[in-house]
Amino acid sequence: MKFGIYPGGRAGTVCSYPPDPTAISALVDDLAGGRPFVVREYVHFFGDGTPPDVVASLGADHDLAHLTMPDEWYVEGGRELDLVVSYLPRTADIPGWLAFLDTVIDRYGHLTRCLQVTLEPNFPIPFIDGSSPGVLQALTLGVPHARAALDRRGLHEVRVGFSVAEPAEWLGGDDAFWAYLSALPRRDFAAHVDYVGLGLYPDAFSPVAPRGVPGDVASLTAHALDHLRNHSLPRASIPPGIPIHVVENGSPSGAPRTEQGQRDSLSDMLDVVLARREALNITQYELFSLRDADSGSDQPTGTLGIVTDTYRPKPAFASYRDVVHGVGRSPADGRR
Repeated sequence: MKFGIYPGGRAGTVCSYPPDPTAISALVDDLAGGRPFVVREYVHFFGDGTPPDVVASLGADHDLAHLTMPDEWYVEGGRELDLVVSYLPRTADIPGWLAFLDTVIDRYGHLTRCLQVTLEPNFPIPFIDGSSPGVLQALTLGVPHARAALDRRGLHEVRVGFSVAEPAEWLGGDDAFWAYLSALPRRDFAAHVDYVGLGLYPDAFSPVAPRGVPGDVASLTAHALDHLRNHSLPRASIPPGIPIHVVENGSPSGAPRTEQGQRDSLSDMLDVVLARREALNITQYELFSLRDADSGSDQPTGTLGIVTDTYRPKPAFASYRDVVHGVGRSPADGRR
């Protein structure tokens, strides 16, 4: 299994400080320990009519100029870029979106190992793609378009996929999303999908049961993984041979939680992922995120990092590093 992280220190509109490339590089190198390591980044399509201040609030005003780090950094030291192209227009604009995918591929395709087309299109909350008009068409036309665009440029090794949020029962479910995909001929969409990503935050935004009790983070993680593989993906004609990537997984450390609690929660979730990786064909895991967006925030999105917003490591940093350096061995194996 490959491991990775988002390094940018932003969660939506929350970001206390600009990134420090020197600190990021040292911390990522420490985590990777000389092994292949995935780095997750985001660019955004807004179309026409989105005010510049909204674009700037998401840190997206320079998306096509640069990512968090210099270009060459993403292909050095065994790093692999997982690039998300997010669809956030105020009105549906599929032609503009497909043209933007071409532009992104021209700009970053040569650096990219995985290209994720849309961000959680099953999840209809502000600043997430599921809330955007036309998102289902953006996904289902965007994936084959991206595959063809990459192939025309000789970038056959770049894998194309999409991500979904964990089962959204608390929002009323996402049945309509999967019903839409189930109605498509496999040749039109599923045949072009190289992987499916899962965003996993079971204890970030609502209370959960204590450790060891049904409804705790471990059981919710197991449910999310099993539900995706055994219920949702078959509906979309996506077979077991297509891998799952856990593309975002995080737990906050801010009050009333603690840094040790964050470490325990992430460890419990990782243990489940590792224990199920072979049965469910999970081949990649990426943590969100390296740095807090705002360590002083009382919002969960502020403290998802495994280092503070001034780059002080929390206990979860060493815990995650141990997993990466152990090549994904689970405590159940007695070898981690």
